[in-house]
Amino acid sequence: MAHEEIVDRYEIRPMRAEDAGQVLSVYQLGLDTGHASFETTAPSWETFSSARLAHLRYVVADTRTGRVVAWVAASRVSARPVYAGVVEHSIYVHPDHGSRGLGRALLDAFITASEDAGIWTIQSGVFPENTASLALHRAAGFRVLGTRERIGRHHGVWRDVLMIERRSPAI
Repeated sequence: MAHEEIVDRYEIRPMRAEDAGQVLSVYQLGLDTGHASFETTAPSWETFSSARLAHLRYVVADTRTGRVVAWVAASRVSARPVYAGVVEHSIYVHPDHGSRGLGRALLDAFITASEDAGIWTIQSGVFPENTASLALHRAAGFRVLGTRERIGRHHGVWRDVLMIERRSPAI
């Protein structure tokens, strides 16, 4: 999909409470792949919302239908002041809307908003099998820091997680 088509058909905007059902639906579709998270069921909106920073939540919405097709959000990694500029993020794209550049456009917008908000490190954990997410993050300047081996069980199987991060070039 050409950049112009993305701009014409989709908009990136802040996540709103009225997006809750659609955001959680896209989340659940990602969880259902078995390669997105240790979680198996999307939480309630209250749980989701309380765990994420209000000013660092964005969606991609189809301008023709208003439908949310992707989202990104961040959580603090610590309440300690020294970590004020470090967040952990999650990004999910509806499987019917993958490979269109939406994830990259959303992640780029999120990075810009994060840096504008004083964030200097964005981090996450990704299953090694989630090659699409790893490719997306590498293209956006993330690097793999290392592997946390057998960090947790998922559907009864011990799973590794690749720790990734992007540091702001301003630091």
